[in-house]
Amino acid sequence: MSPQPTTPNSPTAVPGDAEKARIAERFHTGLITADWDLICSLLTDDAVWTLPGDNKISGTARGADAVVERVRLIAGYGVRFEFERVLVSRDNLALSLHNTAARDGVVLDEYLATVCFLRDGRISAIETYLSDVTGMNAFFV
Repeated sequence: MSPQPTTPNSPTAVPGDAEKARIAERFHTGLITADWDLICSLLTDDAVWTLPGDNKISGTARGADAVVERVRLIAGYGVRFEFERVLVSRDNLALSLHNTAARDGVVLDEYLATVCFLRDGRISAIETYLSDVTGMNAFFV
């Protein structure tokens, strides 16, 4: 069996599609079960997560602890994280999700792609793409 290719920016092997799917599934499991330690175990210490918009969860969280705190904040609003599918590229992965929630007469109903950039088999950066930034801004005030 020949070794997997490496990326120009990383001296380590690129995870195979099955490993990428496992990382994505574990991340989603951490979301829906509030297993913050599981999510933290999937992140590099210097992980970052960037979200669009102008609200309490927008901007860039820097460091694994800050990323986990952002997940906790989002979950604290009662968001339901409906997993649709895992998408993979040569080096990275994305989770396709449908997030819904309601509180105080405000409804969140958005589709998103959470793109996870991998380094050494762990998530080093996350960038989230949303279908309804205006709705997210209204919900996470």
